Amino acid sequence: MEKQLPKIKYFLYARKSSESEDRQVASVDSQIKVLTSLAKERELKIIDILSESQSAKAPGRPIFNKMIERINNGGAQGIICWKLDRLARNPVDGGTIQWMLQRGIIKHIQTYERSHFPTDNVLMMSVELGMANQFILDLIQNTKRGLKSKAERGWYPTFATIGYMHNPLKRKGEKEIIKDPERFDLVRKMFDLMLAGNYTPPKILEIAANAWGLRNRLGGKIARSTIYRIFTDPFYYGMFEYPKSSGNWYQGKHETMITEEEYDRIQILLGRKGNPRHKKHLFPFVGMIRCGECGAMVTAEEKIKRQKNGNIHQYIYYHCTKRKGPNCTQEYIGQKELEKQIVEILKGMEIPKEFYEWAMKNLRLESEKETQDRGKILTNQQKLYNSCVKEIDGIISMRAKGELDEENYKRKMSNLSKEKARLHELLTDTDNRVDRWIDKAEQVFVFARDAKTKFETGTLEEKRIILSNLGSNLILKDKIISILIQKPLLLIEGMAKEVRALHSKFEPVKKGQNKANFDEIYSKSPMLLPRLDDVRTCFILL
Repeated sequence: MEKQLPKIKYFLYARKSSESEDRQVASVDSQIKVLTSLAKERELKIIDILSESQSAKAPGRPIFNKMIERINNGGAQGIICWKLDRLARNPVDGGTIQWMLQRGIIKHIQTYERSHFPTDNVLMMSVELGMANQFILDLIQNTKRGLKSKAERGWYPTFATIGYMHNPLKRKGEKEIIKDPERFDLVRKMFDLMLAGNYTPPKILEIAANAWGLRNRLGGKIARSTIYRIFTDPFYYGMFEYPKSSGNWYQGKHETMITEEEYDRIQILLGRKGNPRHKKHLFPFVGMIRCGECGAMVTAEEKIKRQKNGNIHQYIYYHCTKRKGPNCTQEYIGQKELEKQIVEILKGMEIPKEFYEWAMKNLRLESEKETQDRGKILTNQQKLYNSCVKEIDGIISMRAKGELDEENYKRKMSNLSKEKARLHELLTDTDNRVDRWIDKAEQVFVFARDAKTKFETGTLEEKRIILSNLGSNLILKDKIISILIQKPLLLIEGMAKEVRALHSKFEPVKKGQNKANFDEIYSKSPMLLPRLDDVRTCFILL
């Protein structure tokens, strides 16, 4: 039975941000329309409608804060909102709402789905607000992981520097950096003037702006500080650091504007010889590991020991930089010992060739089933897309005949254009989803199969790439490295343990003789097929 509500005043609060966290949330106008109707139906008195387009992942929303202030001052005692995550996606705002409700300052929160009262069990509300906050934390981690992955593939993941642009024909997250046809040659001419040695950077900027008409991508003039940043940016000859000041350098795949020698010469002309240029990695794991005691980065150094008999021995040690904690007590660890620990971690997820082939065969069978389902989904989505296009054509025709005024035409076209773009994205995503997850799955299974061997025999750069693909949050404490292994590899690690146990019961496989037997053994295992399905689900959700 629904509680009898006292005659209290309500604020209707609607929020939607442009960030990916709110991609599937109804628009502000839609929220207001539905919630106003709900309030009328339940006889809830709305004294003000408040809305803002801002993320709630951190405190500081002005409209929300003003609403809280007005409630504390007695301006209203209730809130109507779409869901609790419209009010808060961070623990500070979430805690404020919960505390005000428990104290009775807020007497009622009405969402589209349910009511919240001061006398209710706070557990459900805490869970819902906690889920909203966890969603933001997961989103941040996924974004960071995606940006890091893009950098490792050789593409600078953030804003392109002047002279370059992100390919507008590619989807978000897959946009490689290409030449900006309007500015690339002009920026190159600026480098030529600098290399000639006859002009100062400010003079070059003046020539570029006034004589050539060079502007940034927003149409504004280039700042004086920007010209120095351009002339000291290694990106133009093919290298970039990501994140900034991290010490992680990558070889870019973009078309270079200058050579490395030209870059070096410009640094001499600027009086910065050898200063801003990156140092190529002599140590594979620098910039990747943090100290487990003080949180500072772990660095490396080389020590040369010369014996009396003339022999020379080279040693590489990793240790805390102590930049965050000068009194940090962590000791040095040799690179060989560090690599030995990494090999042991890789060994734990190593899978034999027979299991790799069995796993991929079963995953491809699931992929084929999804392909059949994909056809049905695509058909329905294509119908919706065609209907939207037809409706757009109708609106254009009505406007041409004078049956629709300018204001209504723009409003309808704006809504329909957004819907068309959304349906187009769905069509593209559905068409590529199956191929994407099976490709990702194969990459991870190949990694599990080969990573240990490649790490033991690979170059320094190959070892670095393998470690970065293994996981994140690398911590070194008490001479022991710990890694937050990515979820698909954790699942494979569990399967690898089961596979080793199964193999230990049988004679070693000789020339494929027992391949069919192992296929049968894997299939009969009570945990391998369910865990393989978990891997598939994991990649679909990535």
